[in-house]
Amino acid sequence: MTDEVNIHTHGCTGHISLNRPKALHALTLDMCHAMSAALSGWADEDEIEAVILDHAEGRGFCAGGDINLLRHSALNDGGKSGREFFHDEYQLNHQMMTYEKPIVAFMDGITMGGGVGIALPCKYRVATENTRFAMPETGIGLFPDVGGGWHLSRLGGRLGQFLALTGARLDGAECHFAGIATHYIPAEKLAEAKARITEHPGRIAGILSELSVTPPEPRIEANCERINRHFASNRYEDILASLEADDSDWAAKELATLRTKSPQTCKVALRQLAESEKLSSFADNMRMEYRIASRVLTRPDFAEGVRAVIVDKTNDPHWDPATPEGVSEDLLESIFAPLPANEEWKPLR
Repeated sequence: MTDEVNIHTHGCTGHISLNRPKALHALTLDMCHAMSAALSGWADEDEIEAVILDHAEGRGFCAGGDINLLRHSALNDGGKSGREFFHDEYQLNHQMMTYEKPIVAFMDGITMGGGVGIALPCKYRVATENTRFAMPETGIGLFPDVGGGWHLSRLGGRLGQFLALTGARLDGAECHFAGIATHYIPAEKLAEAKARITEHPGRIAGILSELSVTPPEPRIEANCERINRHFASNRYEDILASLEADDSDWAAKELATLRTKSPQTCKVALRQLAESEKLSSFADNMRMEYRIASRVLTRPDFAEGVRAVIVDKTNDPHWDPATPEGVSEDLLESIFAPLPANEEWKPLR
């Protein structure tokens, strides 16, 4: 176990509280293992009826995964430890997605990357005025993994594709509008919500509804028509051309944002969401995303993106390939191709 996750039971409720505030509760492999072990134990305990997932302190909820470990792996061990991290993190995502007891995620704060991967599988997902949701992976040469293909492809219209490519941030009201959050509750009411759920775990839906308020007007709603029109294609070049043909300030802003992203991983993300939308099993989605992650991890863009955005903070990544046209279908096929049978991702037993 690790002190980076606080794990308790309160009566008939399990409680997992992320506790790595200096890193905005970004997930380590030990944290994933601790969470998974707790959930496995509670699954077999009849007295545990529900699980609360939150963060202990700071600006949580969870800013992602252990990017430094992944970059070190890409540069120093051929991706071995990075693949181990992805494999077990994805097992946790799948375990939560298929968990038979209700989990309530309190997304009170930054909810990005790996944080999305543990929040969106939960039956109840509470946003607040502090929520900041994003999948910003294309900016560091990664892709919206941890089940992102499944979740984003099932949002209304082309919002998922927009979020996957641009890394745009949504606030709590926008998360509620998009269906990413099931409830919107003021942060000052969360302690009451948790206390009442702990006391009455069979009344989660009613408790959350009673404490919910009408969220502010979601800003993203005004842009949905533009998003659906410009991001309609699964071909990245078509999206860029559509934005280029629009002389509005909004289109210029989004086009400028896309120009900073990895062309390779933007194309990967579009194909990922298109494939995910056709799948009927979350396990099949995670198997596909593990294949992608295994390849993208050791491609040039990931280490370079992390260097430019997170390590050196120069924001001048040199992508390879440098243009969307340089990302060939053969390259995409190699990234999505099955792994050898003994290397494929498998759900937790």
